[in-house]
Amino acid sequence: MADVDRSIVESACELTVASTWDGEPIGAGEQVWVRLRLTARELRIAVRAPFHRDPAPPGEPGATDRLWEHEVVEIFIAGVAGDDGAVPYTEIELSPWGHHWVLQLHGIRHVVASGLPLDFQPLRQGDTWLGAARLDRALLPRPPWRVNAFAIHGTGGDRRFLAATALPGARPDFHQPERFPALALGATE
Repeated sequence: MADVDRSIVESACELTVASTWDGEPIGAGEQVWVRLRLTARELRIAVRAPFHRDPAPPGEPGATDRLWEHEVVEIFIAGVAGDDGAVPYTEIELSPWGHHWVLQLHGIRHVVASGLPLDFQPLRQGDTWLGAARLDRALLPRPPWRVNAFAIHGTGGDRRFLAATALPGARPDFHQPERFPALALGATE
């Protein structure tokens, strides 16, 4: 393997969404794979997920609020709590239809910025969709980071909430950044 290839592999983090939000294992055909790679300027995200053919969000592909109401893969990247005790985190939502939404939060569900820019390209292939996204590194909280990935699909009573790392609670609640596993990811390039 060339030196450049080795540095890419060593700086990447892979997450597999392989359980329900509360920890029940899911079958391989429902699992989602997310790869994060940090460069000096950006976070690169790759997604491979089942395409469930849920209805597309309204409007043209691009920045779209309320994607959690549709088929979506979400990545949460949390920083360290500030002096006020609030944890800053960035939420990245990606849809197989080309819609996306990026938010910065400071404290649980306290949005400080939304509709942030993201370069996102999805590709639907049969029962799978692939996504490639690039996010400006300045939109991430300061490291060290804690990360989790989620997937949502289905409608009505068939709605499914899935997680890479399960979270406690009586119902799905992805906004628990203090419970996300630590992420060691160094920049390349």
